Amino acid sequence: MAKVGVIGAGSWGIALSFLLHNNGHEVTVWSALPEEIRELREKREHHTLPGLILPEDMVFTEDLETAMKDQDLLVTAVPSVYVRGTAEKMRPFLRKGQIVVNVAKGIEEKTLNTLSQVLEEELPGADVAVLSGPSHAEEVSRGLPTTCVAGARSRKTAEYVQSLFMSEVFRVYTSPDVLGIELGGALKNVIALAAGIADGLGYGDNTKAALITRGIAEIARLGTAMGGKFETFCGLSGIGDLIVTCASMHSRNRRAGILIGKGYTMEEAMKEVQMVVEGVYSAKAALALARKYYMAMPIIEQVNQVLFEGKPASEAVKELMLRDPREEDSGLTW
Repeated sequence: MAKVGVIGAGSWGIALSFLLHNNGHEVTVWSALPEEIRELREKREHHTLPGLILPEDMVFTEDLETAMKDQDLLVTAVPSVYVRGTAEKMRPFLRKGQIVVNVAKGIEEKTLNTLSQVLEEELPGADVAVLSGPSHAEEVSRGLPTTCVAGARSRKTAEYVQSLFMSEVFRVYTSPDVLGIELGGALKNVIALAAGIADGLGYGDNTKAALITRGIAEIARLGTAMGGKFETFCGLSGIGDLIVTCASMHSRNRRAGILIGKGYTMEEAMKEVQMVVEGVYSAKAALALARKYYMAMPIIEQVNQVLFEGKPASEAVKELMLRDPREEDSGLTW
């Protein structure tokens, strides 16, 4: 049995807390929101995961030191925009060598850093790892079979994370490609917005398949230019996560995209979804990275124009379709 502190009590943090508890670990959950902790303590439920009853011996606290003290593992599960601020608060209570597993997905807009890079900056001495893949909280909380990948700088850390999360309903692979895992998890949210927009416009399966296929091409081009491994983008945290996010109504990014396709503004769509839509926060960072590395990313460019420049979604699709003719893969020879 391990002692685990989960930093963040949103749907993903709670789903993973329930999984870890079922695996026999002692779990303490922290939230910065007093009303969220009160709900969890009193009702033993989270409003985003109806029907999930949390065990009586799972601890919920607003005190960060309590959540972090003497823990074998810390899991950071706060939205990407709050990772740096939360890490700053964690720093006084962190012990040297502490394993910190980030499960949030995103890229910091101001610095263009991945979230593990943010944690390594703010928590010097921490052994930072990541856990990612096609994994909706709603399904993990119900014990539906799910597979993810744990990434870390060392095999020992990755395998330790793997050992804590693995169960008969949650399979975990390991990988040294932390950067590739995080880029796949962050950039797929932007493509999922595009897939949702297409759904909102009333387009069909052909359009969805094209967006997923050309979307992973864009993600892999940028990701490998930045140092990620091509194989990672063909795996669970790449194409796997992209498929589930583009196809499922559990995906808040796809749901927001559907509303935008129906004519909602980005702000109206986010308000309607009532959850953090990570793709909106990652879209600008993704476009900035494309420009930094001189990468053509037409889908991500059009998503940014729809989100932030008021471009009609139907016009964005038309421009994508009427781009200059080209080969599917310029690396192939005739």
